Amino acid sequence: MRFFKRKKDPPAEPPAELSAATPQLRRGDRPPFQMLRDYVPLERGDQKLYRAIREAVPVVDACIYKIIRLCGGVSAACDDREAQEGLRSFLNQVDVGRGQRGINAFLDQYLDSMLMFGQGVGEMVLTRDGQDIAAILCGRPEDVHIREGEGPLDFQLCAMDAYGQIAPLPRQQLLLFTPFQPEIYAPYGVSLLRSMPFLTDLLSKIYHAIGVNWERMGNVRFAVVYRPGDGEWERGMAQERSRQLAHEWSRAMEDTRSGSVRDFVAVGDVEIKVIGADNQILDSSVPIRQIMEQLVSKTGIPPFMLGLSWSSTERMSTQQADLLTTEMTAIRRALTPAVEKICRMWLRMHGYGCEVQAVWDDINLQDLVEEARANWYKEQTRKLRIENDAAEGRSGQAAEGDGAVPAPREDGYEAVMRKEKDFGN
Repeated sequence: MRFFKRKKDPPAEPPAELSAATPQLRRGDRPPFQMLRDYVPLERGDQKLYRAIREAVPVVDACIYKIIRLCGGVSAACDDREAQEGLRSFLNQVDVGRGQRGINAFLDQYLDSMLMFGQGVGEMVLTRDGQDIAAILCGRPEDVHIREGEGPLDFQLCAMDAYGQIAPLPRQQLLLFTPFQPEIYAPYGVSLLRSMPFLTDLLSKIYHAIGVNWERMGNVRFAVVYRPGDGEWERGMAQERSRQLAHEWSRAMEDTRSGSVRDFVAVGDVEIKVIGADNQILDSSVPIRQIMEQLVSKTGIPPFMLGLSWSSTERMSTQQADLLTTEMTAIRRALTPAVEKICRMWLRMHGYGCEVQAVWDDINLQDLVEEARANWYKEQTRKLRIENDAAEGRSGQAAEGDGAVPAPREDGYEAVMRKEKDFGN
């Protein structure tokens, strides 16, 4: 038996570099001239392309506006009632530039930049004394650069200074930056129009060809053919007759342009026909619809909301409305941190320490009549279930007294449907 046990060694402490939150997928050794790789410009050559796509294809422009409108309005909720009233007044009256006021007007511009360029950039402008927020303004993504720090969680927004050098902006806590659908190879967001240039190029070529064909075929041009006879006299006068036919035909066309009707009379073998009338214009409806389906599917907007009838049944429209609600909720999740940052900054500057939460308006794309009918069914089912439970309890008590078999429980939904059928009859 051992009377003296060896004291166990204390557990080794983890290294200092592992005690902090250190990323493992990013190497710590930095090569020389790393500063040249720290800056990530948000200005890219495709931004002008995205503007051209939105300007050239009206459906894309309509989709962006509908997404912005469907996101709805936002408000804020906090525990302090006094802070709640002051915050509500601030969100409704804050200046957002260009003659607009309110947080919803700011979010319309902010979300427009997110959808178009993949990033939303904004700032909170303080008053001269620094005691309140004077305005909330949107910025241009092409004017902003991102400087990455030591870790992937650290970055700064930079801009060109007075000396033409890229420098970090002085008050980072007042800046707003939201990427749209960030990816591994595009952590600072991607545009909604990223996969549209090829299809929009095809669409523009088709419409350009249609326009050229209508310019050629729609503006009717005539061919006047004169065939002289076999006689020597007619052959000698062929040139003079051709000149007379051309002159009279021109006069008839000019009088037609002025609104008067003039007959054209010719003697001999004269044929008048429309140039290109025998040709057939290619059917463009099928390729245009295929391209439009791809463009609309990228935006997530149901076709019936754009006035496009593509054999969409009522049930399919309901499912598309449900999917659209999910898309709008995802976009709201991306905008919520920026809204809460603005609200939190206003609360702290006014001495409130309560937390705040962004509250979005309800998205309602369903038929109100069908929704009310469904709620009525639920309430009737609940009422009948309570009545059945009470009747079952009474019948059970009676069965215990006389040994009778209790009546089977009636299903609530079937009872509601039976009741509605009896009411209809």
